[in-house]
Amino acid sequence: MLRLRVKEVATEKKMSMNKLSQISQVSYHVIQDIYKNPYRIVTTDTINRIAKALGVPATVLLEDVPEQ
Repeated sequence: MLRLRVKEVATEKKMSMNKLSQISQVSYHVIQDIYKNPYRIVTTDTINRIAKALGVPATVLLEDVPEQ
């Protein structure tokens, strides 16, 4: 199961949800939903936009976790 690490990486980069939304051109509500539910289904385009805005490879935003 994949888990999105957007919140952790954005926090490390000291980037707010609002700033991340603006730079990535991803809706603030989508960013907010990802923060609340890191198991949310998102498109690869969304992952790529967020990764580019954070200045990291897309793979950094993905974590493979065992199913519970």
